[in-house]
Amino acid sequence: MNYIDGVLHIESFLAVTLGIIVLFIGRRLTQASYWLREFSIPEPVSGGILISIAFAILHYVTNVDVQFELATRDLLLVYFFTTIGINASLADLFKGGKPLIILLSITIGYMLIQNITGIGIATLLDQPAAFGLLSGTVSLIGGHGTAIAWAPKIGEAFDLDTAMEIGIASATFGLILASIMGGPIAKFLINKHKLTPTKHEEMDIGTKQSEPQPRINAYDFLDAVLAIHICIILGAILNETIASAGLELPLFVTCLFAGILISNLVPASYPRLTGTRWPSRKPAVALIADIALGAFLAMSLMSMQLWALIDLAGPIFVILGVQFIVAVCIAIFIIFPLMGKTYDAAVVCAGFGGISLGSTPTAMANMSAVAQKYGNSHQAFIIVPLVCAFFIDLANALIIPYFIGFIS
Repeated sequence: MNYIDGVLHIESFLAVTLGIIVLFIGRRLTQASYWLREFSIPEPVSGGILISIAFAILHYVTNVDVQFELATRDLLLVYFFTTIGINASLADLFKGGKPLIILLSITIGYMLIQNITGIGIATLLDQPAAFGLLSGTVSLIGGHGTAIAWAPKIGEAFDLDTAMEIGIASATFGLILASIMGGPIAKFLINKHKLTPTKHEEMDIGTKQSEPQPRINAYDFLDAVLAIHICIILGAILNETIASAGLELPLFVTCLFAGILISNLVPASYPRLTGTRWPSRKPAVALIADIALGAFLAMSLMSMQLWALIDLAGPIFVILGVQFIVAVCIAIFIIFPLMGKTYDAAVVCAGFGGISLGSTPTAMANMSAVAQKYGNSHQAFIIVPLVCAFFIDLANALIIPYFIGFIS
């Protein structure tokens, strides 16, 4: 930890340590709050937001900026999506082919609506149309990465000096909204339609709250870690191969695919050094998924520099308020009915809350919180990451330039 020119730099080891502390703070908050439990607010979200507010107060009192080294956080994201790939069944994916197409089609249509909404509200607020575009798919469905990539281009094209700040602020506040909307949407749909899982399914992430915790020994854990590392190695090779062909994909996407390939193409009877079958859908993999996702999201939220975003909060809050209402309506009145009004559809809607205003990890955290309370949905945990970790980025790469031309 170093303090240089008014900036407190927290290196990776301490950042991970603080992330773990944030997780426990979120857990204690959830245990103490009926509303956090009832509406399935993810534990890293409540803890992470509280700590980020504490750092903002520290900044205003002492004028000290806090910056984190987050390389380990990004590795945790790779671990998490690799576990999702390991747990994926192609048979389930083929069964979920129609829901996958439905969710993808609605989401792409929603992306157009999201940009139109952002531009329209910005115009009503006498803000540049580019402001609204930056508060659309560039930062919401796109997230921080897309906002950072596109903001300089949009700022230059429209002579908007604050483009980067608008993009980062929209992505940050959108992440907060996305983190708290999925659970309430699922609760509303589950209670209104009296939904329950059609069958008992092993958890993809963590364990169900109402069930006894599974026993996992050291070799179970190491077996799962070994499988994850094998998939990450293959995923890295796939990533380099695809990059050499001119297509850039995040490492976690190719590791997700590597997990799917190995889990579904290698026979279950294939001999392994560990003497056990491939750990697909085993409790140890679900445990690692829970750890990786929780720590990633806690570190992401605790590291938000809220003090840098306050100046833009006014118009952004108005735009994001409307975006929030639109996203909720899409989930309840379009996605849920078209996907059959089932329990799986309700869990997918919780995930859509994360997709629409936040990020892929937020979508997964929303669904995980719902699944741990009500029961798992393998279908949701297969189709949602495929839609929001792969197809959406490709669609956004076409949609953003179209809207830049449209408002020029």
